[in-house]
Amino acid sequence: MTEPSRRRMLQMTGGAVVAGGALAATTPLTGPSAAHADTFVPTPLAATDPEPNIERSKHWWPAQRNVWTPIGWKGHLFRFNVVYNGALICDPSWVLAAKPNTQPWHGKNFQTTVVMPMRGGGFRPFPTFQYEVWDDDLGQGKQGWEEDSDTPVLWTEHRRQEGLVIKQSVFAHVPGEQAVQTATEPMYSWTRFEVTHVDPVSAVKDFVFQLWLSGSYMKPAGPYQDEDGVPLTVFPETAPILTGLTMGRVWNPTGKPITVPITDNEGNVKVMVTTADKGSIAMTENKVKGVYDLRLGLPATVGAYIDVLIPMIPAPLADAKAEAALGRDAALAKCQAFWKENAASIAVVDTPENYINQVMRRGPQLAQVVAEKSPDTGLFTFLSGSYAYDVLWSTPTSMVSHMFMDRLGYHDVVENHIEIYAATQGTRTPPGAVFAGGTYPGYLSTPKTLQAIDWISDHGAILEILSVHALLTNRPAFIAKWTDVIVKACDYIVQACGLTNHSGVQGLMPPGHSTDEGVETQGFISQCFTYKGLASAVEFLQRIKHPRAAEFATFANTFRTTFVQAVRDLADRSAKWTDAKGKQWPVFRPQFAGEGVWDAFTMLDTGALMSVWAGLMPASDPMMKSFVEFFRVGPNTLVFDAVHHNALDRAVLDHEQSSAEPCYSWNMFHTWQLGERAPFIEGLYGLLTGGLSQDTYISSEHRNAIYGNLFSHPIITWSLLHAVIDDSLVPNQLQLLRLCPLEWLSGKKQTRFEKVPTKFGPVTLRFKLEGGRGRDRDDDRHVDDDRSGHDTLKVEFRGDWHHKPGRVIVETPPLPGLKWIVVNGNRYRAGRRIEL
Repeated sequence: MTEPSRRRMLQMTGGAVVAGGALAATTPLTGPSAAHADTFVPTPLAATDPEPNIERSKHWWPAQRNVWTPIGWKGHLFRFNVVYNGALICDPSWVLAAKPNTQPWHGKNFQTTVVMPMRGGGFRPFPTFQYEVWDDDLGQGKQGWEEDSDTPVLWTEHRRQEGLVIKQSVFAHVPGEQAVQTATEPMYSWTRFEVTHVDPVSAVKDFVFQLWLSGSYMKPAGPYQDEDGVPLTVFPETAPILTGLTMGRVWNPTGKPITVPITDNEGNVKVMVTTADKGSIAMTENKVKGVYDLRLGLPATVGAYIDVLIPMIPAPLADAKAEAALGRDAALAKCQAFWKENAASIAVVDTPENYINQVMRRGPQLAQVVAEKSPDTGLFTFLSGSYAYDVLWSTPTSMVSHMFMDRLGYHDVVENHIEIYAATQGTRTPPGAVFAGGTYPGYLSTPKTLQAIDWISDHGAILEILSVHALLTNRPAFIAKWTDVIVKACDYIVQACGLTNHSGVQGLMPPGHSTDEGVETQGFISQCFTYKGLASAVEFLQRIKHPRAAEFATFANTFRTTFVQAVRDLADRSAKWTDAKGKQWPVFRPQFAGEGVWDAFTMLDTGALMSVWAGLMPASDPMMKSFVEFFRVGPNTLVFDAVHHNALDRAVLDHEQSSAEPCYSWNMFHTWQLGERAPFIEGLYGLLTGGLSQDTYISSEHRNAIYGNLFSHPIITWSLLHAVIDDSLVPNQLQLLRLCPLEWLSGKKQTRFEKVPTKFGPVTLRFKLEGGRGRDRDDDRHVDDDRSGHDTLKVEFRGDWHHKPGRVIVETPPLPGLKWIVVNGNRYRAGRRIEL
C-alpha cells in the first residue's frame, strides 16, 4: 500500500517544537463589536456583543477558498467532484493513497473546465506551467444547492459583465435509480448551463463560452506555506488526452437543439452535448496537444440552456444515447424517489435558520456519497473524503457514525456501513512495535484494502461506533449480533494495556502510531478514544446485564485513575505559560511518551483537551480550564495571523474553533459540560460557518484545503442537538433547552427537533414564543428580532422510551422578558428548572 503523499509533504515541513522554558505572559484579548457589511472578525467575541447567529458568524471568516464538492450516488465506488469555479473532475482512481479496488481504472480520468471569454475577446490559453488554481480567480465561486430538490443538485453561478447570468447545475444519475449492486454501475453527470438573468439595459444577443476537455489536471498538492495547505494545483502534464477526442461534423441549418456525441479512439462517449435552441457548438484541439476547446453558444434569453452529459467511465455510444434520450429533466425526476428519505427513524431538524436546516439536510446525503460499496468485499464503508482521502482513517471517520449519522437517526445507514469491522476483527496487528509477534483476536481495525494510515486509536473509535449505536437504537438484532464483538474488543483493551515491554506509562494503551506523523508515541488521542469506546461499551454491557460488565467497569476505573495521575505527572515536567493573573500553568504535549513531529498544533487537535470528551477528566479541573484558555488568549495568539495562518502553525482557538483542523475542536465539550453558554454558542456557529463551505456545506480538513469530506459535521451535529436535547451530561437524566441558541426562539416559526435519538429513545421537542405583545418584524426598531414582546415559550415534548430516564429537566433560555414556559399544556414560571 502506498502511503499518502500528504504525509510526505507534511514531513518535508519539519517538526514543530514546543518551547522548553516558561512561555511569555499574555493578557486576554478584548473582542470588537460585531461586524457588519463585508468585514470579518477574527478575534473572540466580547461580552457586550450580541449572541451569535448564522448571519453574524458568517462575518467571522474570509470566504473559504479552493472548495470542491462531491456529486454521486449512495455507495458508488466513484464520485464526480465539482470545483468552486464549475470545473467537473471525473477521476475514478486518483487519491492521495491509492486503493487496490480502483486500480483497474487508474489513469482513466477526465475533466471539463469552464472558461469564460476575456474582456477584450477571446479565451485565455491553457496553462503550461504548475501553479495553484486559485491564482486564476482568488479561489472563490458562488455555489449552492437547489433547495426544492430532494436530489442533491449543485449550482454554480457565472455572473458576466456581458449582461447575463449563467447558472450551471449538476447532479448524478445511475440508470434504474436503484441502490448499487456492483458499485461500478454506469453513472452519468448531467450539467445544465442556463441563462437565468439578462440585464434589461445592456446585454449581448448571443453568448459563447468554452469548456476545456482534458484529463484531470487539478489535483490537491501543497507547500504548506502561509494559507496554502494542500490547495488544488494545476499539473499541465496530466491534462492531455493521449487517445484523442472526436466530434463528428455538425450540420444544423434549422438551429433546433441537437445531441452531439464526443468520443474517444475506441468510439466510447466521453461527452454528450445537447445544444441550445438557436445555439452553436464547435470543437478544436487546443494549442496544448491532447486538450480540446469545446465552444458552446446560446442566445442571451432567460431560459436558454445547454445540457452536457458525461459518463464517469467512457460509455458505449448506444448507452450514452439512451441516457441522453431520457433527457435531463426526466433523469432528475427519476432520481427524486431515490434521494427522498423514508426511514421512520430519521430525525427532523427545522429551526428559524435555514442555513442550519440545509446543513442537516445535505450533510447525510454527502456522507453517503463519500462512501462506497467495496466491490472486493461487497461491504459498505464510509470513506474519509472524496478526491483526496478516498480511503479510510477509521478514527476521525468513526465520528461520522457515532456523533453524526446515528444522532440524526440514520441507523440503517450506520449498520450497513460498519459490517466491515466485524469481518476484520482480529485479522490485523495493531500499529506499534510493542505488538509485534502477538495475536489480538479482539482488535478492531481498518480493512487493509481501505487503509490510509492506521492509528492506534482506531480500535477505540470503532468500539465507540458499535456501543453508541447499541445504546441509541436498542435494536435486539444488532445487540445479538454484535455483543460478542464488543466483549472481545474490551478484552483487547485489557490485553493491550497489560503489555509492559515499553517505556511509556504502564497500565495505559502502549505507544504506537498515534497520528500521521510516522513516529510511535503514547498519545492522548489513543488513550482518549480507547477509554471513550470502553466506557460506552461498559454502559451498554451494564444495560443488558452482561456477566462481564462489572469486570470491565472495574478495569475502566483503574484506567481512568492511572490516566489522571499520568496527566498530573506530565504537568510537573511540562513547559509553563503565565495567565493574566500571573499564575503559571502546564502546556501539555500531546503524548505521555515518545516525541511528536507536529506538537505545535496536535497539542490542541489530539492532545489533553480530548480528556473531557472522553470522560477521563472533568472540564472543571483547573488544568483543563487553563489549557482551554491557553489556546484562547495564550502566547500562540500573539503570532496568529487569521488571513495567512496554516494548519501546521501554532494552534489557537479562533472563535472557539481549532485553527488547525476544526473537527478536533474538543473545547466544545468543555464549554458544554460547564454550561458556559457564550463560548459554546460561539463555537457552534464558528464551526457551522468556519468549518464548512458556506455555499455547499462540505467540510474542510482545515480552512482553504482538503474538501470533499465530512470531518466537521459530527461535532457540529452533536453540539447542535445537545444544545436542546441532552442525554449525555448527567447519567439517567435528559435535559432540554439547556444551551438553546436564542435565534431558535421565534414568535413566527415553531422550532422542531423531532425523533432525535437519545440513549433513552427518540425524543421530539417543539417550541415557539407566544403571548405578550409580539413586535412585528416590519417594525424598523426590531428588524432583526421577532422575539421582543413575547413572554411565553410554548413547548411540546414527547419521548418514545426504550429506557425511560430517571429525570427530565427543562431549562429556561436566557431570553429577556420571558415569564412563562408552557410544557405540554402545563404552565411554569420561567427562571427555574422545570422537572417533568
